[in-house]
Amino acid sequence: MEVKGLKKLQLYGFNNLTKTLSFNMYDICYAKSLQNRGAYISYIDEEYNASRLTAILTEVANIIGANILNIAQQDYEPQGASVTMLISEGKISNAPGTCVVVDSPDVVAHLDKSHITVHTYPESHPDKGISTFRADIDVSTCGEISPLKALNYLIDSFSSDIVIIDYRVRGFTRDVNGKKFFIDHKINSIQNFIAKETRELYQMIDVNVYQENIFHTKMIRKEFDLDTYLFDIAKKELIPGEKKKIKQQLKREMAEIFYGRNIPKV
Repeated sequence: MEVKGLKKLQLYGFNNLTKTLSFNMYDICYAKSLQNRGAYISYIDEEYNASRLTAILTEVANIIGANILNIAQQDYEPQGASVTMLISEGKISNAPGTCVVVDSPDVVAHLDKSHITVHTYPESHPDKGISTFRADIDVSTCGEISPLKALNYLIDSFSSDIVIIDYRVRGFTRDVNGKKFFIDHKINSIQNFIAKETRELYQMIDVNVYQENIFHTKMIRKEFDLDTYLFDIAKKELIPGEKKKIKQQLKREMAEIFYGRNIPKV
């Protein structure tokens, strides 16, 4: 969906508003044995390694119309990966103050206006067979480019069971008469920018603070097919009582993540 700006807004100087889109994306599964759990973590670690994440973030930069200035990527042991991408709205010159580079044996930092980052966190329950994969993504921009344009691509790239999204506009910019604007586009919910076919797959709730330009949306899959949550095992291989127990464990895990609290056992 197009991000519509305020009509006939003529700015004085650069657009100083910072727009940040943040995701927590979760994939949940049941891995029956310790060996299965290890295999799931290895699978996720390979599926979303630093190279794959870099390709995803590169496409995000293309979608929002940003120029990539620098990429730092890292695969971790025993698992997990991170990618940080520095981006700009326009082409960067070598003028003083435009791009600062700090180089030492331990640190390489490129400083500019906008960035995209992703960090992954595969993990598992110590004894109940539940394994989760979380990807944290931040797309932070200023100027005319908007992270909201990449919203649907990012959701589709991870096919998550649970998606928690935050969008916030910070700072202010001025028009030619000096009037401050604390937001430069229309929005009343993140859901307005999510494709209809995606909205139909998820149950969603909003917690928005309009006066602070803070928008929060949680999404959890509506359909629950046990087979799609089992790793290296099929539903038909489980006895009826086992199916019921695993289904309850998975739904409990998903509810706790979605609502952000531990749910007492009944």
